[in-house]
Amino acid sequence: MRRGGARNGLGGKTVAGLLAAIALAACVGPATPRPVTSPLAGPPRPVANPPAPFQDYNPRSRPSPALVSIIQSLGRGFNGHAGIAVKRVDADWVVSYNGNELFPQQSVSKLWVAMNLLDNVDRGKLKLTDSVTLGRSDLTLFHQPLAAMIGKDGYTTTYADLFRRAMTQSDNTANDAMLRRSGGPDAVRGFLARRFISNIRFGPGERLLQSATAGLDWNPSYSLGRNFYTARANLPMSVRNKALDDYLANPPDGAAPIGIVTALAKLKKGDMLSATSTRFLLDTMHEAKTGPQRIKGGVPAGWTYAHKTGTGQDLPPRSTGFNDVGIMTAPDGTSYAVAVMIGSTTVSIPERWALMQGVARAIAANHDKY
Repeated sequence: MRRGGARNGLGGKTVAGLLAAIALAACVGPATPRPVTSPLAGPPRPVANPPAPFQDYNPRSRPSPALVSIIQSLGRGFNGHAGIAVKRVDADWVVSYNGNELFPQQSVSKLWVAMNLLDNVDRGKLKLTDSVTLGRSDLTLFHQPLAAMIGKDGYTTTYADLFRRAMTQSDNTANDAMLRRSGGPDAVRGFLARRFISNIRFGPGERLLQSATAGLDWNPSYSLGRNFYTARANLPMSVRNKALDDYLANPPDGAAPIGIVTALAKLKKGDMLSATSTRFLLDTMHEAKTGPQRIKGGVPAGWTYAHKTGTGQDLPPRSTGFNDVGIMTAPDGTSYAVAVMIGSTTVSIPERWALMQGVARAIAANHDKY
């Protein structure tokens, strides 16, 4: 009986203790959780490729980064040898792709003939109203609408008329007549040198330049009818290819896109010619009929574009010297000098237009007012 009582006594104490503990716990609020901490594995790791902080910039001191990116992308993406340059006239920067390489100018060179002629006017050496009579011996090659107007007695006109024909229609005969009257190729080179324009060559004139590019020596009969085309077609293809390769490798009329936009910016600022001659030249360039789907095709409404185109010879599948240079002006009056030059390519004309129009659209889309 005592053993049984002892066990019952111990069991009662245990139960009583548990009941007391439960009652005590009920009188105490919930336990406050302690913060869980863990040691750092190391110093904070930098974020990979953090976004560049926004930086305001003065468009007169540097170009839009987007414009730089687009110009580079357009140049790299074009299937051919191309050069691009864009210069804001009231700034010191130039955006370019292959900007210092020499590209064949072709009729872009008429721009320098026009400037040299007007420089002669500014210096009192001639007047645009002076008359000139052209005969059959004055004809040259390729595009020359004047040829239809020169009869047995020749065609008499003024240098102002020749000027407009050369700059708006790219008439080769009109251009060569202006070149002769203003001193020839050496005079044009001297004019550019006096204006501190570098990386712009001036060739020997249309007759000699185009004949050599085709692999021919100039013959006066080439200016009549289809004689030039016939003589060129009769050459062995190896001769023609070598002549074209030599021309493209070291064009006597070569110019760097940066050199061209530098000259155009100086023209716009009045540093190349007198105010009267500057206005006359730019007004005439606004009237250009050539290349409506080149750079001009991408110039948006409200902007203006004064320009000169150039187009070289084709030797399938290659096309050469497909160019457009000029001055784009925004509605607020800000101007950009532009040059897009395609030295050699095998792509279609619409693809060449797309490159040129893309440059115009990039300029307009990234124009920052000051």
